[in-house]
Amino acid sequence: MSGTERRKTQPTLDTETLRKGLTEPQRRTLDELEHFQWSLEFVRRPMFQDPVPVLYDRERKRCVALLPDGTLDEAPKLRNAKG
Repeated sequence: MSGTERRKTQPTLDTETLRKGLTEPQRRTLDELEHFQWSLEFVRRPMFQDPVPVLYDRERKRCVALLPDGTLDEAPKLRNAKG
């Protein structure tokens, strides 16, 4: 390589794919938050549990998890896949 670093681009999932399987209250809350420029970043799908959508504010300083009833968990206990 000639002094430049090659990086693999991360595949981006479209919002519709991420929304698949969310409850109706989660979708309604998500629509409201997107109006205020929050973005759906990923959805955790733990086995035998409801999906947990995770959103970030437009400045990426805060994150919230959407609970199945559409309420927000403003202090979600997330850990990375490495442990």
